[in-house]
Amino acid sequence: MKSTAIIGAGITGLTAAFYLRRKGVPVTVYEASHRVGGAIETVCADGYMAEFGPNTILETSPKVTQLVSDAGLASRRTDPDPKAAARYVVRYKRPIEMPGSPLGFLTTPLFTARAKLAVLREPFVAARRDGKEESVAEFVIRRLGQEFLDHAIDALVAGVYAGDPYKLSVPQAFPKLGQLEARYGSLIKGQIFGARERKKRGEVAKDRAPKFSFDRGLQVLPDTLSQTLGEAVRLNTTVTRLTQTADGWTLDLRERGQQTRAEHSAVIYAGTAFKLAELEVQSAAPLQLTTFAEIRYPPVASVVLGFRREDLAHSCEGFGMLIPRVEGFKILGTIFSSSLFPNRAPAGHLTLTSYVGGERFPDLASLPPEKLFALVCEDLRVLLGLRGKPTFQHSVFYPRAIPQYNVGYGRYRELMANIEQKAPGLFFAGHYRDGISLSDTIVSGCKVADRVGEYLVAT
Repeated sequence: MKSTAIIGAGITGLTAAFYLRRKGVPVTVYEASHRVGGAIETVCADGYMAEFGPNTILETSPKVTQLVSDAGLASRRTDPDPKAAARYVVRYKRPIEMPGSPLGFLTTPLFTARAKLAVLREPFVAARRDGKEESVAEFVIRRLGQEFLDHAIDALVAGVYAGDPYKLSVPQAFPKLGQLEARYGSLIKGQIFGARERKKRGEVAKDRAPKFSFDRGLQVLPDTLSQTLGEAVRLNTTVTRLTQTADGWTLDLRERGQQTRAEHSAVIYAGTAFKLAELEVQSAAPLQLTTFAEIRYPPVASVVLGFRREDLAHSCEGFGMLIPRVEGFKILGTIFSSSLFPNRAPAGHLTLTSYVGGERFPDLASLPPEKLFALVCEDLRVLLGLRGKPTFQHSVFYPRAIPQYNVGYGRYRELMANIEQKAPGLFFAGHYRDGISLSDTIVSGCKVADRVGEYLVAT
């Protein structure tokens, strides 16, 4: 029977394996590390529950909802506290709540009168039609002005990509922005008139999508998928070479120090771009995998700290705060984790998850844990009125954290599509191809399972 190899036991690989098995396709997931989940990691200690990497899943697609249901996790889903709807952006060295209505925008101290006028003029700014690929900064300055870039979009980009708005590509990193301008001539008009079309497709804009987790954190999802797959998941197993054959692919493996081989009809690569560049592939047509080493992954440190409730002056009720570069702080932003979901901290305590590094301060991410804790606390003293010392502290360093969809990134996606054509039975999926959010990678896993299923039937 035709089988499929999946390289990488992150959420994309596990989702693809889960749905291929439901189609009756035998699968084997090869994971080089000792655990499943990739960037998803939940740590429980001393009454705290800490998330490293993503903190929530956005319900942007029916495929996300369906996976939770199919995995039998609907009863374990945890929705945010209604009081956690507030989001903050730092200005004047303090977090200010983002407005949630047109009237709120007109009265918010986040922006000057000049910036508000620039936003109100946006529907009358001519759409760009020359086909030039713009950076996020170029696009925002042209349509909304410099202040909106410096005090809002820069913070958003740091929070989502840990990236640089002067490098990130609009069509690659935020494609819906460019699509709104192309179709409606305006972002504001597009938000109004595009909502009906998204509803028909069953999609929800990311800024409005419901977010959720699970009773024991996000790790519940990859762990459950892995348990369902059982022995089909092989940890501590590195794929060192792929060789195309008349019947499919031969995989050379290094499993717990032993060299072995496996035969499969199709292969899904669901790892990272930089590891893909190191993979040796022998096929009828020459493949240029080393090009993927050019894809930038800046370093990021995730720092989770616990505090006594009385040691923070700010209420910390809300999702968290984003911090623009111009405000002069070292952290990129902070999620109010224990206000977002229950059981993230002991009674009378709070859990705060802060991020350091990215394209803004790449050298800071690799600081020793104790220096990271001190750096974060220093910023939180100014921003949130922190007075005491942490009652819990833990950090994780990601030397290569998030792929940057910078200007020109389209050539990598085109190369992936070209390789798939040249080497039938080899498929690419995951955060380096289909979007970096957790929901994007789930959808990527669903779609590649469908593609592989169709390929196996056709061959």
